Amino acid sequence: MAPKRVIAHLDCDAFYATVELIKQPDLKGKPLIVAGSGPRSVVTTASYEARKFGVGSAMPASHARRLCPTAVVIPPDFTAYREKSREVWTLVRARLESVQGMGIDEAYADLTGVEKPLRVLRELVEQVKTETGIQISVGVGPNRLIAKCCSDLGKPAGFVAMGREEACIRFAAAPTRRLPGIGPKTAERLAELGYVTVAQLQEADEAQLAARFGDRWARYLKARASFHDDSPVETESGAAKSVSTERTFDTDVETHDEQEEIMRKLARELCENLQKKGRKGRTVAIKVRLADWTTVTRAKTLDGSTNAIELVTETAVTLLRAYAPSQPVRLLGVRLAAFDDVEPDKPPAPVAPVGQLVLPL
Repeated sequence: MAPKRVIAHLDCDAFYATVELIKQPDLKGKPLIVAGSGPRSVVTTASYEARKFGVGSAMPASHARRLCPTAVVIPPDFTAYREKSREVWTLVRARLESVQGMGIDEAYADLTGVEKPLRVLRELVEQVKTETGIQISVGVGPNRLIAKCCSDLGKPAGFVAMGREEACIRFAAAPTRRLPGIGPKTAERLAELGYVTVAQLQEADEAQLAARFGDRWARYLKARASFHDDSPVETESGAAKSVSTERTFDTDVETHDEQEEIMRKLARELCENLQKKGRKGRTVAIKVRLADWTTVTRAKTLDGSTNAIELVTETAVTLLRAYAPSQPVRLLGVRLAAFDDVEPDKPPAPVAPVGQLVLPL
């Protein structure tokens, strides 16, 4: 019999704020907000002391200052964040064989078949904390969905493991939006049908859901509520065919000005990373996830390869303006593809008629 799946979600606690506290230990214990200084700047992250006042990422910095007037506000240092991120995930990948990065501060790992996986994870968390100063919260389950939900429990320094049946009970009273994949608009539409909690969605009539959301989404929603998820942990090998930077927000970003400012920061972060590696690509793409979880991508192929911050930023912002999201946004991302150092996909080999042999070219 195949071994039971063991999937972990590793999430760095208040990552940007923690990096700043490592750089400036005298700020420890104080409410800290990482944000730009412009009139339309938004919060990149906040320490747990600031979060107690209601401050969250993607919130307008001016509003965050009103919520927590005693907070220390410092500009983001993405170079320091990337360097610390490399330290953390280098240690993780040295201990775990199958790791899928999901951004600068989180990743999934597949520990199926690993002897005593919880002990391995606890030792890894301790090692990362000791050597980098970063605290990782861990969720463990038989799939990515459960692992992700568990990693949010007990933060900071959370460590929670559970099976599917336990998850169905543990999260039964939670609102449907607690499930990754169900945004606020979908949650509102579910509530209109009388499905407010995860438990109610578990018992929902699939035919009724299909009438409102369509057959595919109805099956998806029922599967999420019952914590069924067979999505794999995907690891990359060789040169990546595309490189992206994206960010999911605690609070949906409503105005186009705020969305554009975030896109500019993401494009700069992406290009600075590619410049260090000497990689250039021709296709710029953006990713936009709306409040109702609708995900849209737009792309443009340039005349030549580039990793120039100005060109990639201008292209990404132009794509965003052309799309003009009609709802608040919960995720933004920018991607560069069609790299010089990656061979294009080969066309499929011709199909031979029965009894005829085709030799490779």
